[in-house]
Amino acid sequence: MTTSVDLRTLASELSLAVVRLTRHLRGRRADSQVSLTQLSALATLLREGAMTPGALAAKERVQPPSMTRVIASLTDLGLVERSPHPTDGRQIIVSLSAAGNALIADEASAREAWMTEQLSGLDPEQLRVLQDAVAIITDIVAKSE
Repeated sequence: MTTSVDLRTLASELSLAVVRLTRHLRGRRADSQVSLTQLSALATLLREGAMTPGALAAKERVQPPSMTRVIASLTDLGLVERSPHPTDGRQIIVSLSAAGNALIADEASAREAWMTEQLSGLDPEQLRVLQDAVAIITDIVAKSE
């Protein structure tokens, strides 16, 4: 895997595998009340804490008007709360509500249950390789943020 051809092949195969895995994980939430975009925004609020809509848009890599619509729909569903910004009266702060926290927990539980079932059929060496791969992928993502 030292030539650019090998790296390109690995990149292609890894990308495809991640897309397919993501598709299977998304399949766990067929009856969810939120879209994947909304779920991603909720997960960011859980991970990063309360923030302005502009900051959330930047974290999610979407345009602010798109995030405004996402926040409005999540507010209507009772999954986020809006409060005045403490120092800038023109801004608001968006935070996860108790219902939003519960929804994120339910979504994560469904995905983790499916993944645990899949992993239970692997041998110890395969599990070790996946553990290493998770660390590497996490590092790649962290470096690109």
